[in-house]
Amino acid sequence: MTQTAKNYADALYDLAWDEQLSEELLPQLRGVRDLLRQNPDYLKLLSAANLPVEERLGVLDEALRGRVHAYVLNFLKILLERGHLDQFRDCFVRYRARYAQDHGILQATAVTAAPLSAAMLDKLSKRLSQLTGQRIELDNRADPSVLGGVRLEFSGRMLDGTLRNRLDGIEKTLSETVL
Repeated sequence: MTQTAKNYADALYDLAWDEQLSEELLPQLRGVRDLLRQNPDYLKLLSAANLPVEERLGVLDEALRGRVHAYVLNFLKILLERGHLDQFRDCFVRYRARYAQDHGILQATAVTAAPLSAAMLDKLSKRLSQLTGQRIELDNRADPSVLGGVRLEFSGRMLDGTLRNRLDGIEKTLSETVL
């Protein structure tokens, strides 16, 4: 994460906190992140140097006005005007981290071979909450290379119960075995 992304995200978070809007803006920012993730061509359009800034701002305004809080829309416009829209994802990550810290939420990621159902994600989140004693915000990332099982990543820690990890352990044991 760049210092630029941190600075912009911190400025938005501080404003939202002061205005008691931090909770309201979080899902809106998540929605924008998802929109840009699912439509990479939209981000390319908004970042296209061959289009005048005014036109790109108009496209952004038309797409989001009335759908997100004015602070979110203006934040995106500032990023666009200053050529930093490509750093929005990192801005969201920073905003979400500050929110989680202020609200005692442990952010975790479950890495699985295939996406988890909402029911399985909820069950895993509740179990992790019991283990840590904290509220959990659990994301799921699919990575076919894990083959099966789940790897939990949180607070700089990793609990790896994946099939890939077990197979790697067996391979290491076998390679160290002297015949």
